[in-house]
Amino acid sequence: MAKKTTRNSKLLYNAKAKTSSKIYSLLVDLVNDDREDLAEVVLKIDYLLEYSSSCIKQRDFDEAKDALDKTRSRIDMLKEEGTDTEYLDYLYEGIKSKAKC
Repeated sequence: MAKKTTRNSKLLYNAKAKTSSKIYSLLVDLVNDDREDLAEVVLKIDYLLEYSSSCIKQRDFDEAKDALDKTRSRIDMLKEEGTDTEYLDYLYEGIKSKAKC
């Protein structure tokens, strides 16, 4: 089976411009392991982290905390599936420290 790239995977094509290189690398690994369901969870986590950061900039700490709680549960689910979440944990902890949670 050929390796999936942005040319032959709609999920990767749409994610390439929106995500960082480390998130994209994680997505490529998941898609090539036939775990597109987990790749979609990673995209949701990435969105929630961006949203949390935006809420913090607007001083909406309650909304940021809610989004971070959702993020944590999804990261834990990825860990249970055996996915490498080191970078996601790093981002989560950095944003959480700014959220005054």
